[in-house]
Amino acid sequence: MKILVNAETKDVSAHVLSDILVELGYGDVKIATALNEAFVAKMARTQTNVVAGDRLEIVTPRQGG
Repeated sequence: MKILVNAETKDVSAHVLSDILVELGYGDVKIATALNEAFVAKMARTQTNVVAGDRLEIVTPRQGG
């Protein structure tokens, strides 16, 4: 199914957020996620269903100074 990931169209086969993150290469990476502009906590990702057309934002921490 096609979803938007950080404003870029991606084709994924999984339908659960945690599985989609693994499929996209974020399996063990510390990230923050939002689905359709709503924050999704790490513990809720295994219970969060994603459907075609959903908008997923993935944010990784950065260091700076």
